[in-house]
Amino acid sequence: MSSSSAASGSTPSGPAPIAVAAPLSLCAREPHVPADRLVAEMVPPPRFDSVRFSTYIPDPNQPTQSEAVQVLEGFAAGLDGGAPGAAAGKRGLFGFGRSKAPKPPAGPRGVYLDGGYGVGKTHLLASLWHATPADPSRKAFGTFVELTNLVGALGFQQTVQTLSGHRLLCIDEFELDDPGDTVLVSSLLARLVEAGVALAATSNTLPGKLGEGRFAAADFLREIQGLSAHFRALRIDGEDYRHRGLPEAPAPYSDEQVTRAAQATEGASLDDFTALLDHLARVHPSRYGALTDGVAAVCLTGVRPVPDQSTALRLVVLADRLYDREVPVLASGLPFDRLFGEEMLKGGYRKKYFRAISRLTALARDAGRLVDAD
Repeated sequence: MSSSSAASGSTPSGPAPIAVAAPLSLCAREPHVPADRLVAEMVPPPRFDSVRFSTYIPDPNQPTQSEAVQVLEGFAAGLDGGAPGAAAGKRGLFGFGRSKAPKPPAGPRGVYLDGGYGVGKTHLLASLWHATPADPSRKAFGTFVELTNLVGALGFQQTVQTLSGHRLLCIDEFELDDPGDTVLVSSLLARLVEAGVALAATSNTLPGKLGEGRFAAADFLREIQGLSAHFRALRIDGEDYRHRGLPEAPAPYSDEQVTRAAQATEGASLDDFTALLDHLARVHPSRYGALTDGVAAVCLTGVRPVPDQSTALRLVVLADRLYDREVPVLASGLPFDRLFGEEMLKGGYRKKYFRAISRLTALARDAGRLVDAD
């Protein structure tokens, strides 16, 4: 054996060791997102890039699904020509160059897609965005949380001025979780309707019933009723998630399997679950998308039940961002269907937790190939 072979500890015919870069850490990231990026990113998530009305397959046993497609196609066609918000758009970001307010349109300026999980509401909402005859810069698509985060980043008045130049605003997963958000969004949408912006939204509850089971304050319910007047509700029937039950999460892997997969996967992150939950408390939810920029897979060790509601809601936002970006999630510890306790799954935010479990479970299934390839 040559001296060089002896020094390296390998034989001349043996394979050279593969150099693997250390995995990333989400806990080491503290992204700062400029406000203009928040606005520019208000488009359908990547998994809905190619959806159209023609790719939505209605259930023949659910006529409301076909009816919804017809109504939305007509709604999109009606946004051609007159261009709601066109006059407002000439004002620029801070509203200069306009002498009088636009005339408010008559009747509801929005459609509201109401139905359970799994009936294709987001597919239809994204299809409406794609079908609306306007430049992408004149259309906005985001979740309810992303919309409130935008207001937090820009301020209320600048958000109104920025979105008033749009022809369409699509809001997915419309949920009002506290009276403050109710007043904020109700006021924002009222201003946008006055500017001629068309609205479209999805939720699992009709607009007039969003507050039921959560808050009984008279002011809260009054705000809900005022908001519902902006929309024409379209019921989309189908098999509801409560009849299907929660999806069964795949069995978690060992710490060693997760660590090896993270080390062997280019662009993967590796974090302790508890440490990541603590880190999320220090990063504004509007930055969770940027937190995952360039991450090919998220690997977590020691998954356990979330300790409190605030932590749980932050995890829901992260789950949404990972799902939007189709980032697989490989984990050890408890399966994802045991993240939220029974009290949480029966409380006012239960629909958010069911959604997070469903999405994390899907991403966990996608992550199985990382271990298979290891």
